[in-house]
Amino acid sequence: MSDEEDIPRLICELCRQFYGLGWVSGTGGGISILGEAGIYMAPSGVQKERIAPADVYLLDAAELDHCRVLRSPASPGLKVSECQPLFYNAFRDRGAGAVIHSHSVWAVLAARLASPRGEAGVFASEGLEMHKGLRGKGCFERVEVPIIPNTPREAELTESMAAAMQAHPDVDAVLVAGHGVYVWGASWVQAKTQAECYDFLFRAAVEAHRLGLPIVSAAPPSRPILAQGARS
Repeated sequence: MSDEEDIPRLICELCRQFYGLGWVSGTGGGISILGEAGIYMAPSGVQKERIAPADVYLLDAAELDHCRVLRSPASPGLKVSECQPLFYNAFRDRGAGAVIHSHSVWAVLAARLASPRGEAGVFASEGLEMHKGLRGKGCFERVEVPIIPNTPREAELTESMAAAMQAHPDVDAVLVAGHGVYVWGASWVQAKTQAECYDFLFRAAVEAHRLGLPIVSAAPPSRPILAQGARS
């Protein structure tokens, strides 16, 4: 893949697909992909389904403690994504090749079930085939995704997201209460695959709750999970 042409075009294509899934509506959400030239990132505060390759930022991948712009979009009105420091968490701490931020309603509702007051917690899922699409998981393994409280500004989530990632090294996602989810992978293909699988699990949990179906077993004492939140 040629960085200069293909990755910006790919980001635009993925953003259109994510818009169709309801992940990036209302200018929310975003995506970033690591290439040979640096980190490519969709801009902030724009309709993601309408961005062009020339709108995509190129950032220095060697400087992950702060944001250094290597190439700005052609349009002077665009800004670096508010998600940038959170994307950098995954690039720096997990060696990610791509990071997706989704505002999916299923992510928001699943987090609300597990943490009804928007507090820190854990979303849990068990016994679903789509677990196989997640790194290192099988269909009969328990999947636990950390939930962090939301903040007024996206960048203020950086430290709590990093702490949640450290506490849950076996998953590649962090839910933000009332907000959405961050998902990453070793490549854009793995990140997209995992984002789709997590979204399926979130929707399955919400629909199971609607039908009154239990979907997880009793929680370990120290782990708040969906079943506890659903009974609150």
